[in-house]
Parts: sequence; C-alpha cells; structure tokens
Amino acid sequence: MIIHVNHMEPGGAGPASADARAAEVVRTLLGLVAAGHGDPRLLPSLRVHLDWIQYRANFREPVLVRRAADRSGGPLALAELAVDLRRVEPATLGEALTQALGGVADAADSGPDGAAALETWTPVRDSVIWRFNRLFWQRVADWEAASGRRFEEALPSGRSDASRPEAVADSVADFWTLLRDLEKKGQLPPEVFALEIGVGSGQRAALWLDRFRALDEERGTSYYPRLRFLLGDYSLPTLDRAMDAVTAHRDLVSVIPLDALNPLKTLSFLRYKILYVHLTNVYDNLPHDEVVRRDGRLYLVETRGYLPRDAAARVAAIAGCPIGDLSQTIEQLLRVGPEVLGDRARGVEFWRAAWDALRLEERLVGLEDVSQVPLPPGLDQSHLEDLLADAPDDVRFHLSRGAAESFVHTVPLLHPRGYLQVQDIFVADMHEYRHGFRGPGKLDGSVVNWVNGALLRAIGARTGFDVHFAPFRYRPGSRTSILYTTPRE
Repeated sequence: MIIHVNHMEPGGAGPASADARAAEVVRTLLGLVAAGHGDPRLLPSLRVHLDWIQYRANFREPVLVRRAADRSGGPLALAELAVDLRRVEPATLGEALTQALGGVADAADSGPDGAAALETWTPVRDSVIWRFNRLFWQRVADWEAASGRRFEEALPSGRSDASRPEAVADSVADFWTLLRDLEKKGQLPPEVFALEIGVGSGQRAALWLDRFRALDEERGTSYYPRLRFLLGDYSLPTLDRAMDAVTAHRDLVSVIPLDALNPLKTLSFLRYKILYVHLTNVYDNLPHDEVVRRDGRLYLVETRGYLPRDAAARVAAIAGCPIGDLSQTIEQLLRVGPEVLGDRARGVEFWRAAWDALRLEERLVGLEDVSQVPLPPGLDQSHLEDLLADAPDDVRFHLSRGAAESFVHTVPLLHPRGYLQVQDIFVADMHEYRHGFRGPGKLDGSVVNWVNGALLRAIGARTGFDVHFAPFRYRPGSRTSILYTTPRE
C-alpha cells in the first residue's frame, strides 16, 4: 500500500486532531489487512489517501473507494481508498474500512447498497451537481426563505469578501488612477464602461458606486457622470435585487442578463470598450473537470450522483413517491422547480433534503496520453504538458473549464488599457494541490470549488494577458486571492 497524506491541517492535540485520526486510520487498516481482509492481489497497488476536507458539507462519504477503469468501463489495476479525517468516526472506523477493503476487491458497478442513483458515470463537468447549482441561483429567494438567512451568511465569514469597505475603496482608487492617466494622455473615452459579473445581492456594486462618486467629487474630476456601470447575471431575480441595491445610481446602471461562461455573446457590441470587469466568487461556482496523475499515467475523474439508502427513503417520503420513482421526481424538480410537487413549500423542503443527501461516487478513467485530456477553451496540449512538468508526480488537480471559458470570453471586452479583477479561491501553483482538498464542496444550496490559477495564467499568456495573484489582505485568515490582468508587452 502507498499512503498519501493530502493535508496541511495544523496537528493540534488530542484524539480528534488530524494527526491522531490519521494514526488511528493507518493502525486500523494495517490490522485489518493482517487479519486477512482485502484482496492480496490488489493490496500492493492500493493507494490510501488521508484528506482533511474543510467543507463540512460535501459530496463524499467519510470513507470512499475509487476504482480505475479503461474508457470502455473495464477494470484497471489502480484502486484508491480515501478517508476524510475530519468526518470519520472512530466508533465506526473499523466497519467502514472493512467494507471499503471489500469494495476495492469488488469490480462490480452496482454502486452503494440500496442507493438511489441519479445519473450514469459522467465527467465532473456534466455532473448533476451543476443542475442543482443552477436551480439554486434561479430560485435563491425560495431557498433563503426556507433557510431563514441570505446566501452570503453561509460564507465562512458570514458575509461576502466582495463587500469589505477597504477592498472596495482600494478597487475604486485603482480604477480612478487608470482614468486619470488616460485623461492626461488624451485617451479617456466619452463613456466609461465598467462591468460586474455575478452581482449577488448588489451590495458590492452599491458600495463601489458610492465610493467612486465620493472620490470623483473629492478630486473634482467629473468621471462619475461618464460612468456606464453594467450588472450582469443569468438570474433575473438576482438582477432585480441588485438593481434595488443601487437605486441611488440608477441613471448610470444597466442590468444585463448574461451567462458568466460567455459574456462576449451578449456584450459583443462593447468589444474593446470596457475598462474594468470585476467578479467575486463566480469562477468557483462554474463547472470543472478533474485529472489525476498516478505512476506517470493520467486519469479523468468521473462521478455518479446518488442518494444513500436511508437518506433516499427520507427524501422520497417528503416527495410522497416510491424510492424507485425518486430519480424521476428529482429530474422533474431540476427541470421545473419546487412547484413540481404542487405545494411549493413542500417542494422546497424536498429540494433542500435532496441536496443535503446528494453524494458522488468517483472512478478514475485511464487516458492513453495527454491528447485525450478534455482541455478547456484557451489551453492546448503543449500548455497542459508545461503545467504537468511543474506539478508533483502524483497529483489530482482541476481543469477549471468554466473559469477558463469565462476568462477567454471576457478579456476580448477589455479596452486596451482595461483590466479584469477576480476575487476568488485560487490555486496559484500546482504544488498546492498536495496541501489539501480543493473541492468541490457544498455551500448552502450551491457548489463551491477552488480554481486552478496556474491554468488561467497559461491561458492568459496565450490571449495576450499576464495573470497575477495578490493576497486578499482585508480579512485575517481569508483564503481569497485577487486575480488581475495586465496586457502583455
């Protein structure tokens, strides 16, 4: 067996610490192997991954088995056993590991006993989790009414980093400095376009506009009346809420329904005209793929969504349907919304229960070479090879497809002196993937996921931009970074 410790969580002390739990897992596992559990033909190549998953709500069981398969579904030798040290319970550890060792030896593809499968094996980018995610943003008001709190309150700090006053003030100051420089050179356009994608509650936009107007008045520059501020989001209820938040600036603000994956499709008339584009916690909410490298070979992660047996029974009871009909009823929920049950309140309860119970099986599908990796827009095989050359030999990493697609369809909107600014959780270096679990996790009713910043840096180089990362210094302990672009010379 090969044991991977995939976390840098502080050790702490006592039986609940990561160190103590890791030691107990290894001790229990070796005891079970010595007692004859597990297929001796598979044990020498078994990979044991000890993770500390920072998201209390996520899509994995505390003990998970991953088998490898070829592209037709036939079994390969590689097998992995993953343990979430944060959630595994000492009282049930032995039983869970015993079942997992049996699952490693079982090549059957039946899934967990009694589980309600929601889909067949599929790449992560096509998983059912993204349909739940879209439903959340389309019907966020229903979710908030049932939970009794705004979605921002589910964030680690209880509020969005986007609306930190100091961060907003610095952002405004940087933008004002750009406008001042353009004016001195006689290059300031008559209309000054700025765009925010993924507007949330609109609080950040309101703070930004307030501060920009105040700074403009303080310095007597008369930029504010020339401002054309665009709020872009695919959720119409979210745009309505955001517009209410910026009422004081209504004459300068326009709401634009758009897809964050392709802003250029909607805003092509503004190509090369927008001086400032901002996003906060949008990239981490977009679909991705995951790739694994083991012993020099690449694998694509595929998942299969399901509800565990006991949870499926509870969810089916809320829906008033047999467990056998649960998958079809959830499909209708994702297509129609919580009205699917006739009683909207019960439909929201059903939705929330299904999301809470949703889990993902995982398998690794072997690829022959780099050419079979499903590359995101803007990245070619040579750039992936460069990324892998700088990565650890054994690594699992994101191909942040949604973020890449959004990036390549946003930068063409930028004025030659314009810039893109993104506040999000980025992996700036491929080696960081060895330091901890990077998602996906559950954040209230939506998906949260770290973004492969190293990949975006490679894509930026191909599209004429240098991509930089700065720490978010406005909240102690924040994991947020600020991505910003500068034109390549």
